[in-house]
Amino acid sequence: MNQALVSYFEKTENHSRVSEMSLKDLKSLVRQGESIQLEFKMKANHPEKIIREIVAFANTKGGTLLIGVGDDKSIPGLKFVDEDEYILVRAIERNCFPPIAYDIERISVTDDREVLVITIPKSNKKPHYVQLETEEMGKAYVRVADRSVQASKEMKQILRRENEEGIQFNFGEKEKVLMTYLSANPQITLAEFAKIANIPLWLASRTLVLLVLANVLKIQAHETADYYSVA
Repeated sequence: MNQALVSYFEKTENHSRVSEMSLKDLKSLVRQGESIQLEFKMKANHPEKIIREIVAFANTKGGTLLIGVGDDKSIPGLKFVDEDEYILVRAIERNCFPPIAYDIERISVTDDREVLVITIPKSNKKPHYVQLETEEMGKAYVRVADRSVQASKEMKQILRRENEEGIQFNFGEKEKVLMTYLSANPQITLAEFAKIANIPLWLASRTLVLLVLANVLKIQAHETADYYSVA
């Protein structure tokens, strides 16, 4: 570890602690494979990719991130775990907003290698964003199955207002067209709704957001377009 990192850890407490999870428990968890609440990363040398997963967990159902575990479920661990932890903590605290609650633990896998276990609870301050120095605007992410995808404008509005009470909407002609379509089809996209209802995209967007918030519809994020279906 270079001298700057040594000085950092001499002057401040580590964020992590020794996990109560045993190596046996870790192996059992890894065997489950990646899911909506579990992600594996082999290394921490690309923290910008890791903090996307952290933001996605906070914006969705929460989750656990294992650093030092491969996609093939191998568990090589991290050799320079202090340095990796420093890199990750710095990225989380510099590039995630609003601040995200998280917990870091360590599990020894050999005498000189450890796995970092980062636990992220579901947040009540959504949406959270990743703001990189190379980008003009922050990006929000959500978890879909075992992947993290960028949140759409509609998804960000829903995340921001999901705990709002007293959501009201008028069941007019466009809503009737929408529900008639969904009675015969499993799902619809924003663009498809705007087309069949013959309304502008902004109005279709507002309508879908309100119907999701009112628990009439549910939204499924996707990399290309969100899908809406009957709740």
